[in-house]
Amino acid sequence: MQLGDTHEMTRDAGQFMSRIIWLPRVLYVALPYFYIAAGVTALAATLYISDWFWILPHYFLFAAACLHMGVFVYRKRHRR
Repeated sequence: MQLGDTHEMTRDAGQFMSRIIWLPRVLYVALPYFYIAAGVTALAATLYISDWFWILPHYFLFAAACLHMGVFVYRKRHRR
């Protein structure tokens, strides 16, 4: 059975997204702390924005995403 071009591209993209990424041990251990630090830094940066600019909601979304990912990765690794 022949797959169309679209099906082949979708299959190849799925294989690319599901591959395992190997990180050095130091980066692997530091990753949740980096996410949390980036989230706290972005949240603190919103305090210094004096007016309601278009960037403020993006800072909040970025901060929330980083904090969520940091806590998620930390809890996933330290599960009993």
